[in-house]
Amino acid sequence: MADLLMKMPIPYEPKRNNRWILRFPSSLGINEWYVESTSRPKLSINSVKIPFLNTETYVAGNFTWGELAVTFRDPIGPSATQAVMEWIRTCAESVTGRMGYAAGYKKNVDLEMLDPTGVVVEKWILEGAWLKGYDGGSLKYGGDEIATITSTIVMDRCILVYWFLQKKFTFNINRISLISMRFFYAIK
Repeated sequence: MADLLMKMPIPYEPKRNNRWILRFPSSLGINEWYVESTSRPKLSINSVKIPFLNTETYVAGNFTWGELAVTFRDPIGPSATQAVMEWIRTCAESVTGRMGYAAGYKKNVDLEMLDPTGVVVEKWILEGAWLKGYDGGSLKYGGDEIATITSTIVMDRCILVYWFLQKKFTFNINRISLISMRFFYAIK
């Protein structure tokens, strides 16, 4: 009975939720270590119904990339609040009421998943990304939590640049051999 089940390769290494980096353009001054949490890209595809007689079929409609919630740690210096607000001011300036051009506030942001040694094994480029809002969080005298900022990243599109390394295992009676195969898929 146990032989009927699919067997997992012995040296299986999953991606982990705590091995990632969100990289912002250096011109923004937002350091990678400011980011406390985020999520991976989400995609939603609408379905279009085609009715015919007493039945229906479906085809794919428009698709939308979902927003990413990001939580930043807020150190005293360099200030995450100042860096995040400078980016937001390129979009909307509260003092003057002026709005910025999309070419000025839309940036490309990279989300990288890492292996145990720090090598990038999955990379997403969030094209045309900008911060939709700012939430400085709550303050209270009775707590000692770290101050955080939450915001939402909106993007035009997400591109999975490559899956870095995939391993294929073959088993032999006398030995076990590991065959490494690299698959690169790059868009540029």
